[in-house]
Amino acid sequence: MAFYTSSAHAQDLSGLPAKFLEKVEAAQQACSDTENGQFAVELGAVHRVDLDGDIHRDWVLDEAGFACSTAVSLYCGTGGCVSHFLIEDRMFSLLNQRWDMANIGPFRVLLADVHGSQCGGINPTPCVVASVWDSDEMVWRSAGAEWE
Repeated sequence: MAFYTSSAHAQDLSGLPAKFLEKVEAAQQACSDTENGQFAVELGAVHRVDLDGDIHRDWVLDEAGFACSTAVSLYCGTGGCVSHFLIEDRMFSLLNQRWDMANIGPFRVLLADVHGSQCGGINPTPCVVASVWDSDEMVWRSAGAEWE
């Protein structure tokens, strides 16, 4: 498979997990199908970060780093872009405008700025989700707060 990487800002995809390569291939095909566009994975699209608190770096693929020469908004919209989080062999995807990690007590917490509709509003409504990895069940856990 050949990915457009002539840009000085292109991401090195060597060693990328197979599940991420599938996402990249699908994005490349979508770009090619859009007026024969040229596809690139920009620098910063792939992250290695400890998501689950086990001190080992996991994988994140941000579609915000995908670029298509013929369609500026092919991979992102008003709700943001999809980020794919891979822990061991489990991949989970989340539409978000940005994300970060925090330590709260013994937990690694994924914080994501998401579309305001997830908080009962519209796009500009501030809305953040906090999720923690449950290593026993191999799932992300989140809760909606009940404010008084």
